[in-house]
Amino acid sequence: MALADNAGCAKPNEDFSFPEIIELNVGGQVYITRHPTLVSVPGSLLWEMFTQKNVRSLARDSKGRFFVDRDGFLFRYILDYMRDQQLVLPDHFPERSRLQREAEYFMLPELVKMLAPKLSKQNSLGDDPCQSDPEEVSPNADATRNLTSAGAMLPSAVTGGPGGAITTGVGATGTDVRRAGFITIGYRGSYTLGRDSQTDAKFRRVARIMVCGKTSLAKEVFGDTLNESRDPDRPPERYTSRYYLKFTFLEQAFDKLADAGFHMVACNSTGTCAFAHDQTDDRIWTSYTEYVFYRE
Repeated sequence: MALADNAGCAKPNEDFSFPEIIELNVGGQVYITRHPTLVSVPGSLLWEMFTQKNVRSLARDSKGRFFVDRDGFLFRYILDYMRDQQLVLPDHFPERSRLQREAEYFMLPELVKMLAPKLSKQNSLGDDPCQSDPEEVSPNADATRNLTSAGAMLPSAVTGGPGGAITTGVGATGTDVRRAGFITIGYRGSYTLGRDSQTDAKFRRVARIMVCGKTSLAKEVFGDTLNESRDPDRPPERYTSRYYLKFTFLEQAFDKLADAGFHMVACNSTGTCAFAHDQTDDRIWTSYTEYVFYRE
């Protein structure tokens, strides 16, 4: 049987069995898989979609691909499960509760059970694979639990001094032992400078504050104010430069770093004259500034 020109998809006006290779558009993400994979779990939504005889009822995009209006990023894990009925997620997967919701939509009860929280292990930080999931755990829930335990054992919180002692306290978010490390925050800005620098400089608001450093430290310091969507699968002990903050006030970032026991050790800034107005002598400068913080 000859396949259609567009990746083997059947024409929407034809009534015959599905081709061996199926092309899907899930929330804008394109997936190509085999038909037996999509019908491997009887009773699931995908099984119902791709076992019917009339394909005209299935939605398609402009290129003829079968369209599913769901989260295209999370569908990769749904498709992996459909292949061998096993669940394999990255360490500290941050989208566990959302993936459980997708499993419910696709009518995969066994996958829903696999993603359900294990209440018997809730007291073990090492056993919960999703401590960074902002939808399952409040950003300060672990900190509150650990600080309560620490308060029962110690008369007062111990604060690390210049010698780098182990510290506990409000700033040690998520654990009562602070680990050493660097965090760099940077931002791009611009300002207008008048003729001969005789007028006041006009600064523009900071558009975005970027965060570089170890993933676990960044999450510890900034919690739910850290935008993790740009690098969701990064393991906690790996470094990243793709995070940024959901607020745009440098002082707020400095406060969070200070509360967590960090102090500034270096900073640098560059400025470049982008262009000058033809009718005025005002010059517009662009700048990039970085601040390096360290905790012993």
